[in-house]
Amino acid sequence: MLRSKILIPASALALMLAIGGACKKSFLDETLISSKSTHDYTTTIGLDGLSTGMYQSLRFHFNYEWAYSTTNLGVDEFTIGDPGMTMWNAYDNNLNSLTKEVRDVWDNMYGAINSANILIQNVPLYYNGANKNTRLGEGYFMRAFNYFKLVNQYGGVPIKLTPSEAVAFEFPRNSVQEVYDQMISDVKQAYDLLPATPAQRGRITKWAAAHFLAKIYLFRASEANKSWNGSTVTADLDNAIKYGTDVINNSGHKLATNFSDLWNYTTPNGANETNAEIILSAQFSDNTATQGRYGNQTHLYYPSVYQNIPGMVRDIPGGREFQRLRSTDYAMDVYDRVNDSRFWKSFKTRYLCNNPSSAPKYTKGVDSGKVRFKGGEESIRYIVNNAGDARYTSDTLNYFAPWMFVRYFKGEAQDFSGAHGNYSVSRYVGLSKFADGSRADVTSQFGRRDGILARLADTYLMVAEAYGRKGQYTDALPFINAIRDRAAYKAKEDRAAYVDGGISYKTNPAANTATWVSYSDKNTYYESNNLVAPADPSINPSTLSALHINSVNDILASTNEFYDKLNVGSDADRFLNFILNERSRELMGEFLRWEDLARTRTLVARCAAFNPVARPVPTKDYLRPIPQNFLDVIKTDGQPLTSDEKAVYQNPGW
Repeated sequence: MLRSKILIPASALALMLAIGGACKKSFLDETLISSKSTHDYTTTIGLDGLSTGMYQSLRFHFNYEWAYSTTNLGVDEFTIGDPGMTMWNAYDNNLNSLTKEVRDVWDNMYGAINSANILIQNVPLYYNGANKNTRLGEGYFMRAFNYFKLVNQYGGVPIKLTPSEAVAFEFPRNSVQEVYDQMISDVKQAYDLLPATPAQRGRITKWAAAHFLAKIYLFRASEANKSWNGSTVTADLDNAIKYGTDVINNSGHKLATNFSDLWNYTTPNGANETNAEIILSAQFSDNTATQGRYGNQTHLYYPSVYQNIPGMVRDIPGGREFQRLRSTDYAMDVYDRVNDSRFWKSFKTRYLCNNPSSAPKYTKGVDSGKVRFKGGEESIRYIVNNAGDARYTSDTLNYFAPWMFVRYFKGEAQDFSGAHGNYSVSRYVGLSKFADGSRADVTSQFGRRDGILARLADTYLMVAEAYGRKGQYTDALPFINAIRDRAAYKAKEDRAAYVDGGISYKTNPAANTATWVSYSDKNTYYESNNLVAPADPSINPSTLSALHINSVNDILASTNEFYDKLNVGSDADRFLNFILNERSRELMGEFLRWEDLARTRTLVARCAAFNPVARPVPTKDYLRPIPQNFLDVIKTDGQPLTSDEKAVYQNPGW
């Protein structure tokens, strides 16, 4: 088999070759290939198989601990819950060149790059069929996609453009600029070669190429590359706008009508997973024969713990709570929680009693000794209030039927460290975008829902940012408002209504016969905002006017975007910080945040302001370390690297 021991370890090789199931009756379920020879990649059938197997590598980004640790810890939106991955949040000495996830990302990206290199080399030589251009375009796209992850995490990395045909040891490091030049060249080719409409659901299209081309141009024009991007930044911003608007205007992709449509996952391979807003996804399914080692595990990492609260037991719709990512105060305060529906459609705030035999009793008041709630009644309520709310004290919680977790008690001042109310490491408002009630059983980690890699709302916000960076703030407004207008409550909308992917338990034979479930179809909008719920929700007005940006001054003169806390004064800095806040409101937790803060060089300031633990060092933590196992085996002129040469090759500070 053609491979390099250094860049394609056994784990990456398996990822590269396994053609696993990503959706029923799709191209990813057609065949399972356990081994391939070099000769197979000199035939049309073999190259089709390699292309299919290459899609398997997209699942890596949702498989395991690396999915969130490299993207959503050590940022403003989330801090550490369970202490198991503390180093990624605290930037402490346990995050180093030996850290497993550092190595896993490196190895798997290069494994996928090798597959792409085989396609790019062999398709022109051996492929006979109507899909020739598509296969070649897939190769170019995948190579750039994986280099994009590498350059964002590690900076300049070795560029390898040919398949590994023998064990190789010499890999000089390329500059960040060279990696960007190569990515842009590759994605442009992909854009020209790929079809506008996929032959099979889940295949990459030219619109996915355009989306990532816009993103690559925007990233190259960002602050991380300020030392060398001066000659390209203007053209890059123009190109980010060009390719982004191409997707928006010509692709046929449309914003979901309701923000909750994106998260209303009702069954594997259901309508939710074909929403027109989704540009590219890593596909998973309920095909256990091809689910691979992990499945989609992102459902595990965000929920807070509910299973050990009296009256509760862990169930399939409620999820298995690994509590890795605890939402920060910023994650709650960045939203206008009265008018912006995205908060209430992204976070879970109610549970129902699913274990009435252990339900607690009142210990105070006239109901002392009586059961507080029965099976199917509300058992847990999270109040997401603001400082200054005088309704709650630690004692008054004893008089409510459900267990009450209140963000601010009477008399507590606003504090972004989380030192208020009775939220805790285990009890917090959990992001619910990735909930999965379709799993095989309550202990299963094998999530079955697709993982979104690109959606149109991100495209809109990239175009808006590019216009803002050009100082054309008025031109940015329509793209911002497209997102914010969708986020507003519609007239007659029930603001207490709630849905997440746990609802898929209803189509799941393993869960739908339970007498009681924890799943609630309500949120705490009215209780948290201290508002009276109308008897008839149809009288609710729209909140469009409150969210719509009417002028640039609405952004630049806002007092709700933390400009004072982040010490930003210029119009350019205010606009960028507004965009970063809007990206939080829209894309919270979607595995983009660390790279956004790193490329805008706002990571240090935002962690200091909003993450009570994370204190990244600017001279070090804007990049990850190069894996030690790679440094220990590569050579220069046939000789292993000396300690000094390893230090030069390694990123600063590591």
